[in-house]
Amino acid sequence: MGSSGLPFEDTTDFENADRGFVGALVPAVVEAADGRVVYDNDAYAFLDGDCPDTAHPSLWRQARLCARQGLYEVTEGIYQVRGLDLSNMTLVEGERGVVVIDPLISAETAAAALALYREHRGGRPVTGLLYTHSHGDHFGGARGVLPRGTEEGVPVLAPAGFLEHAVSENVYAGNAMTRRAVFMYGDRLPKAPDGQIGAGLGMTTSTGTITLVPPTVDITRTGQEETVDGVRMVFQLTPGTEAPAEMNFLFPDHRALCLAENATHNMHNILTLRGAVVRDARIWARYLDEAIDFFGADYDVAFASHHWPTWGRENVVGFLTTQRDLYAYLHDQTLRLLNSGLTGPEIAEELRLPPALENSWHARGYYGSLSHNVKAVYQRYLGWFDGNPAHLWEHPPVEQAKRYVDVAGGPEQAMATARAYADAGDLRFAATLLNHVVFAAPGDEDAKEALAGIYDRLGHGAENGTWRNFYLTAAMELRHGENPAVLDAANPEVATALTTDMLLDSVAVRIDGPRAWHEDLAIDLVVTDERRRHRLTLHNGALTHRGVPAGQAPRSPAGLTLTLTRPQLLGVLAGKGLDGVTTDGDPALLARLFSYVTEPDKSFAVVTP
Repeated sequence: MGSSGLPFEDTTDFENADRGFVGALVPAVVEAADGRVVYDNDAYAFLDGDCPDTAHPSLWRQARLCARQGLYEVTEGIYQVRGLDLSNMTLVEGERGVVVIDPLISAETAAAALALYREHRGGRPVTGLLYTHSHGDHFGGARGVLPRGTEEGVPVLAPAGFLEHAVSENVYAGNAMTRRAVFMYGDRLPKAPDGQIGAGLGMTTSTGTITLVPPTVDITRTGQEETVDGVRMVFQLTPGTEAPAEMNFLFPDHRALCLAENATHNMHNILTLRGAVVRDARIWARYLDEAIDFFGADYDVAFASHHWPTWGRENVVGFLTTQRDLYAYLHDQTLRLLNSGLTGPEIAEELRLPPALENSWHARGYYGSLSHNVKAVYQRYLGWFDGNPAHLWEHPPVEQAKRYVDVAGGPEQAMATARAYADAGDLRFAATLLNHVVFAAPGDEDAKEALAGIYDRLGHGAENGTWRNFYLTAAMELRHGENPAVLDAANPEVATALTTDMLLDSVAVRIDGPRAWHEDLAIDLVVTDERRRHRLTLHNGALTHRGVPAGQAPRSPAGLTLTLTRPQLLGVLAGKGLDGVTTDGDPALLARLFSYVTEPDKSFAVVTP
């Protein structure tokens, strides 16, 4: 994580980050309707100062770039709002209005971004909405630009598979990811030189209302062309890269290329620290290579859903070439070494990038890191097991910790040994040993404080923004207890966008299996406005469902049949009862089913047992 050899004298990124500035939001604070602050970019004013000892100089530089806030002109007719959320919102002027690309995380920040654009460019209506990919920071603010009642006739474009992948990431495993995102983005940390100074990809996440307007136009193939409000677009599908459903696209009349989140000004994640599907670094590199040739010489500027644009085709090709080589190298060299018998952690210690990549600002590990990306590539191919049978059936963390502490001579001796390692500069093993003490004796406040102090030091020395946030949030929770997540990925607005199958899946993953082992029930849902019959079966603790045309007779009778509309189904699943729903059979079966549905703990312990 050193910074020697980096070209700090090169100010190109600062010049590009400031280029095209039109105006800022003053103050740069976005509030919810109840007055709660959901984003505050002014909190980062301290970044105007010199880098302190509590921050890595390279990460400090990246934070200063990402903290720039306002409306910027990319090229004639294309504008971006940056610094009002983790991601950028892009606005392309059409014949009648404006096409919005990636409406941030929260409806509140998206509305503020649109208002800033309109303040300087006039009150153009939103005539199109486009999601570059299936991550929440690129669709969550949809209702901020398309409030209910205004979406009629407005096309919503997304890559094929968008909705399926948005749901699998943000709903099925949403609670665990949201809890871990508290650590990854550090949104609960104080914004200060010794606290949160960004996340590498942007500053932090907004904490407003997550929404989703379902796509109406699917992009299904590379080369597909669409025109929205007179704005022509040519698409390149890039599935399996930074997201399972993602796309790059060209605006030929503007000579501008959107790279979504496939090429940003940092090394990205092959697997995020909050959790996600492991990405394919090999195919990521290939799609970047394809983009170089596919879009030819038809652009003069490239921009993305994070960071600042790159101007000049040769500069863009150089940028894409380095990004391509970055993901190809870390993939291929990890495979070379794992085929030589090295494990993920061993490869992460041995592998280093070529100097040309290591000293390139946009290949630095501010968001992803070489260390955890290598382990992710290993995981993609070989999974969690490293082949050593000693690791096949280890004790869970608490029981293992008790035995480690016992071997170390008890808690006091383990603490003394850990401090000695820390004094010798081995913070990594000090953290490992103190973590065992905390898990073996969770009531030991001295051990918690000692571990928190180690995490402070590791965080302050990290070049990677998400590592810093993880370490410092862990220190905060060790000292002050768990913090509940404030970002609600399960907002009812999102549920309205899900298919019925997805809604039922979201119930199935919350069934308390052991309590339902001996249950055997069947419920039919006849959704009249969809003309579908869904058979729900709870058997052996598993809730399964199957959808058929409504007129198709079931193979066996259900204990309860509900005939209802989709809005009524949403109400039933939200626990609002059966008002207006036609029932045939025993309504008590529905209560029995719901009795097994659990609510996840939004602030489960991470750094303590």
